[in-house]
Amino acid sequence: MAYSWFKAFHIIGFVVWFAGLFYLVRLFIYHVEANQEPEPARTILKNQYQIMEKRLYNIITTPGMLVTVAMAIGLLSTEPDVLKEGWLHIKLVFVTLLIGYHHYCSRLMKKLAVDECRWNSQQLRALNEAPTVMLMVIVLLAVFKNNLPTDTTVWVIFASIILMAVTIQLYAKKRKRDKEKLTAELAQVAQEQVS
Repeated sequence: MAYSWFKAFHIIGFVVWFAGLFYLVRLFIYHVEANQEPEPARTILKNQYQIMEKRLYNIITTPGMLVTVAMAIGLLSTEPDVLKEGWLHIKLVFVTLLIGYHHYCSRLMKKLAVDECRWNSQQLRALNEAPTVMLMVIVLLAVFKNNLPTDTTVWVIFASIILMAVTIQLYAKKRKRDKEKLTAELAQVAQEQVS
């Protein structure tokens, strides 16, 4: 019975944790893009994003991580023999990387707060895909365990990374075209008003 409770709350914890990680870096992207806005919008947006980032990190993302880790320890205490399994060692490596990513987001958040972040929105979009890749690996390892078809898995993950990179590039081009179109429309409206 304890195993089922630990497993249920482990799943709840990592869903909350990942939801927070996905949205947190999205807020970083908006925060960086706020620098392109004129004043006073720039200051208002940056202050609002900073508040949202702190609340998300401290109230949702970090507690989600702590619940995930605590319940994982509970799961391991009910089945200590699983610690001898190779798939779990690999999964724990990816979980450790994910915890590092979590703390790196805290560092980025602090840099954004004092305008010292050197990441642009395009780089942050790429960074935002890292937890997706880690989630894929972690879930595949948890489901397949030692029977994970590694040849297929490697190709699926590689294809996913390529697809994410292409999507980010296409989205950047679309945003650039939309911005150029809007600028042209505004210039046309301004010219019509002068005429």
